[in-house]
Amino acid sequence: MIDIKRFLLSLLIASNTVSAEESLPDGKQSLAKMAQAMHSLNYQGTVAFLRNGKLEPMQYFHANKSGLEQERLLSLNSPLREIIRDSGEVSCLYKATRHKIIDHRPFEHSFLLDLPQDINTLTPLYDIQLVSQENIAMLPTYVIELKAKDSLRYSRKLWLEKDHFLPLKAVVFNASGNVLEELVFTDLDIKDKLDFADTANKDAKQPPAEHTDFSDAAFTVNQVPAGFQQLYFTRRAMHNSPQPVEHLILGDGLSSVSVYLEHRNDKPSQPSGNTPSAIQAIGTINFFSQSLGDYELTVMGEVPEPTIKLIAEGIRLKPAAP
Repeated sequence: MIDIKRFLLSLLIASNTVSAEESLPDGKQSLAKMAQAMHSLNYQGTVAFLRNGKLEPMQYFHANKSGLEQERLLSLNSPLREIIRDSGEVSCLYKATRHKIIDHRPFEHSFLLDLPQDINTLTPLYDIQLVSQENIAMLPTYVIELKAKDSLRYSRKLWLEKDHFLPLKAVVFNASGNVLEELVFTDLDIKDKLDFADTANKDAKQPPAEHTDFSDAAFTVNQVPAGFQQLYFTRRAMHNSPQPVEHLILGDGLSSVSVYLEHRNDKPSQPSGNTPSAIQAIGTINFFSQSLGDYELTVMGEVPEPTIKLIAEGIRLKPAAP
């Protein structure tokens, strides 16, 4: 007589075990295929984002036409909004008020997750392995683990659909193994063609940005974690103030940190140098803010506290021009 429980258990084990006879890509090969698929394919689906204890479902669209890409997110819950990434420009339209916000983010490539152009640059920073096979949204996937080699970045797991290597699930973990954020597709449909949405931004207001080299910044960053590089620097007005704010973005290919430096026009001058201040957190974002001479310095990013502290403690103002 067949033991039903034992039989079902054997099927479960077999479904989650990597067959030795199956030809499998390694972790880095899988990431390279994922990056290519995310850029080149036309696909859409429903994706749920879990951040700061809140679950937000959205419709996702990715279109590619002659090498040009466009991403769209449509919220399914209030506040209803449409977010579009088009050639490094991100626009967010709130449906109820028709208010549109525009930001230039050429350093990012996807709403889902970013990868460096050369996957090999991640090797010194993360152990990358194919660890199992599972089903997500009733589709078979390879499970890729990117385990951080130090305490200065978070580890991740990616679930890649087997046929096309598109990501169906992505999870970010802290050093204790707790989930910090997660995205998962509940359905995914690959199309031969998807139309581009109209991105005419005639009525949108945006502050003028001065894109320049970091060498023109009023500060220097003297301590950065291994693998982090300067990705983007801009100087522009923010917070409805005419005074420009300097914004530097550092990243290791997966994680990024923003450094903001704003002149304290309306406050008394403080002694130059870093003053003690605690690192705080809003959800998964850690941030550090303090006075630095006549400026207000803020360092923030979805990275562990030691990373924020290391970068902040190494920031110095350049000597004033004679």
